[in-house]
Amino acid sequence: MLSKELALYRAGAVVASALPGEVAGTLVQGVGALMGRLPDYNGRRAVAASHMARVLGRPLAPREQRRMVAEVFANYGRYWAESLRLPSRTKAEILDGVTTFGWEHLEAALAGGKGVIVGTPHLGGWEWGALYLIAKGIPVTVAVEPLRPPDLFDWFARFRRELGMQVVPVGPGAAGAILQALKDGHVVCLLSDRVVAHVSGSEVSFFGAPVMLPAGPVTLALRSGAPLMTAAIYYGKRATAHTLVFRPPFELPRTGRFRQSVQSGTQILAIELEHLIRSAPTQWHLVQPNWPDDPPLHKPWARPARAMSPDQARQIAAASSPTTVTE
Repeated sequence: MLSKELALYRAGAVVASALPGEVAGTLVQGVGALMGRLPDYNGRRAVAASHMARVLGRPLAPREQRRMVAEVFANYGRYWAESLRLPSRTKAEILDGVTTFGWEHLEAALAGGKGVIVGTPHLGGWEWGALYLIAKGIPVTVAVEPLRPPDLFDWFARFRRELGMQVVPVGPGAAGAILQALKDGHVVCLLSDRVVAHVSGSEVSFFGAPVMLPAGPVTLALRSGAPLMTAAIYYGKRATAHTLVFRPPFELPRTGRFRQSVQSGTQILAIELEHLIRSAPTQWHLVQPNWPDDPPLHKPWARPARAMSPDQARQIAAASSPTTVTE
């Protein structure tokens, strides 16, 4: 039986493909901006606000916070509308919709014959970027997080395969499949700004605070000898306008212990990701808790637990303490 989650995404794909590009983009961005200004019924707006403050390195004024959170959700809506419309795009539309910077870095990395690992943040329209590479004749492998329910993951995996990507589910066996893709000369795209289930992590400083980031990109680069670089694709004003930026590959430190080399390399990766995200903070649609002190998510419309006041704490402590009986 079709899950309700899959039914919702399939319906969205039909609607997104039926509407003209500019109309779909404007409509969904408007809805997303409205969603960003609604009461925080599930905690995601607080998470987005926390992430924006981290990127800017300072607290946000109330009006600034409302604006930035609305922009985050508007861009998140654009991501979904754009992604679901991709099957209806022609090769010419994909190619014409991208302006590149740093393309020479990718070409030089590919010339080494060992494939390339590209670490990316959850920013802009990364799937459009993958299709751009495919349209240029470059094979692309993506590692994707398993979704629930399973039929939703199967649908997304098939969706991306039909776009021309080789899809590797994150989990056991992923490393072997990715290493083989690198041997075959693929560009392997790895979302690198958040640890997901079944993924090992390294603790690094990311936007000034400790957090676990995926250890996979650096581990795979050290094991394969493939160059590791970062990239991001930013939205332009038009529905089909994008700017794809490649950063130069960076040298990975090789210390006596492999684990330390991975940790040191992941710290460099974090700095590279910071550079890309700071260029367009509200296009970073990471609306899940990432840092240990991020605001928690909660069930829709559930009232989050309120912090206990000092007086309440003293009353509870007094009520629960042993009673002293005097003779």
